[in-house]
Amino acid sequence: MPLPLYFDPTMVILIPAILLATYAQIRVQSTFSRYSKIQARSGLTGAEVARRLLDANHLYDIPVELTSGRLSDHYDPRKKVLRLSPDVYHSSSLAALGVAAHEVGHVLQDELGYVPFNMRMAIVPLATIGSQLAFPLLFIGLLLRNQVLAEIGVYAFGLAVLFQLITLPVEYNASRRAIKELSAGGYIASDEIRPTKKVLNAAALTYVAATLMAIMQLLRLMLISGMFGRGRDD
Repeated sequence: MPLPLYFDPTMVILIPAILLATYAQIRVQSTFSRYSKIQARSGLTGAEVARRLLDANHLYDIPVELTSGRLSDHYDPRKKVLRLSPDVYHSSSLAALGVAAHEVGHVLQDELGYVPFNMRMAIVPLATIGSQLAFPLLFIGLLLRNQVLAEIGVYAFGLAVLFQLITLPVEYNASRRAIKELSAGGYIASDEIRPTKKVLNAAALTYVAATLMAIMQLLRLMLISGMFGRGRDD
């Protein structure tokens, strides 16, 4: 089994995913910037809306904290804390309200036992270990001409792919919950729903790109390891 060159032909498999990832990043940045300039008529900030949505769902014990960075908003299910970036925490724009409500959507998933959310949380340790061990195991397997070890590396990376696949429904569901909560609570008007959705859809595209990248990388590793050729031989 020959060792692959650093720049091997299988790299072309990643090109579509790289292009989509680049487009997704440009789109999310431009969309967020555009709708950050449009203020919601409610006049409430992202932090205020997040707090009100949590309280409306009787989640009084979930704090809303300010975190550093741009678009670093997230919900930490281990510490039960919702963290918002400055651009969201202090802003009353449609973009800020959409992102804040999206993170509240993750809180609701956690509290209501949304199955894909729980599955993602359960697989995090395995996916982390798998992504860290995949390439070393594959490289060592190729170096020692050990097909079994190389394939174990590929299977390990498959855990990271599974994590990305589970992430997709989790993110889209959180966005649907966000729009529902914002609309039902009167935090956005009917004509503000569409632009808010655009922000959330742009953000969701980054997860689609990450999933495609993971799948293409898995196919590439399978080619490098010789798994496809072995299947034909069998």
